[in-house]
Amino acid sequence: MSRLRTHNPDPVSAAPDSTAPAEPSATASQPSPPAPWQAPAPSSHSSAPSSQAPAWPPAYPPATPPVAERKSSPHGGPPAPTRRTTWLLLAGWAAVTLVIYLATEMYRKPAEGKVLAHGVLEIPRDRDGHFRVGGAVNGVPVQFMVDTGASIISITDKVAERAQLPEGVPMQFQTANGVREGTMRRAERIEVGPFAVNNLRVGTGYTGESDKDALLGQNFLRYFDVSMAGNTMVLRARETD
Repeated sequence: MSRLRTHNPDPVSAAPDSTAPAEPSATASQPSPPAPWQAPAPSSHSSAPSSQAPAWPPAYPPATPPVAERKSSPHGGPPAPTRRTTWLLLAGWAAVTLVIYLATEMYRKPAEGKVLAHGVLEIPRDRDGHFRVGGAVNGVPVQFMVDTGASIISITDKVAERAQLPEGVPMQFQTANGVREGTMRRAERIEVGPFAVNNLRVGTGYTGESDKDALLGQNFLRYFDVSMAGNTMVLRARETD
């Protein structure tokens, strides 16, 4: 029996091509994506290789808290105070000044004399140790300070002008602070508390803390019995025969 032979006209084409690339199989391993905590691989297209891999995760600058925007003055610099704020500050300073003034006046105001029965006047001692009492010269109000060492009543030139005292004689007065220039005049009426004495000599040129200050001397006190009871000076009208 004859064997059947097949004819292969192109032995080269029948042989498998060893130079052709093999197709990848379905079971070939594929590169897995990088994990989130891993740094990405450097790109092959970069122009210069990095000497150190970047940190991962990247470091971000700390968040800056929002700052309130302030209105500045039109000329630059710190914001100018509003008109309302300026008026409030001025009103506050005025109120503080008024309170200080009133407190000072109340502190400096002497205690009032007390009139008792049977013609007795009690004068309390002031904070500075002197005895002060309200009075009048020809109806003009004054604040007398009792001076048992003074021989006559002394008033300021302003009080003498308001009381319309007649022209007097120029004179020098010896005081605790030295010699004082003034005039000797005569007043029609001197009043101290409930008491009044007419036709008394007064010396002008006295200088006190205010124009209303005056000295009450012996030419008025001699009509009364003067005594001391602790911090109180007592004036009693003398009985006349």
